[in-house]
Amino acid sequence: QVQLVESGGGLVQPGGSLRLSCTVSGFPLESYAVAWFRQAPGKEREEISCISTKEGKTYYGDSVKGRFTMSRDSTNNTVYLQMTSLKPEDTAVYHCAADQFGICSWPYDYWGQGTQVTVSS
Repeated sequence: QVQLVESGGGLVQPGGSLRLSCTVSGFPLESYAVAWFRQAPGKEREEISCISTKEGKTYYGDSVKGRFTMSRDSTNNTVYLQMTSLKPEDTAVYHCAADQFGICSWPYDYWGQGTQVTVSS
């Protein structure tokens, strides 16, 4: 059974940092593409980062480029999103998603339940 479980969200002050984790099971992490999405109230879902072994690339959305870093630990079946210089507009529910073909492209086949990130003073 494929599962993705996010963790690491919370409340942080502007300028602070958080590291989100996405622990996967039921599939070989190195063969899948894994993406991070976020959705704020009243806003559309936004893909902010994706890592693909097949493509040999990591992608970032313009809104997070230079502030967020995505990495993968295949030994622990976990993908991380290191977030720095956080802004109030980063407040959202963050989800990870996986593509079984290893391509960073919509649609994604599996989704986690999400973790809340709130940036506020």
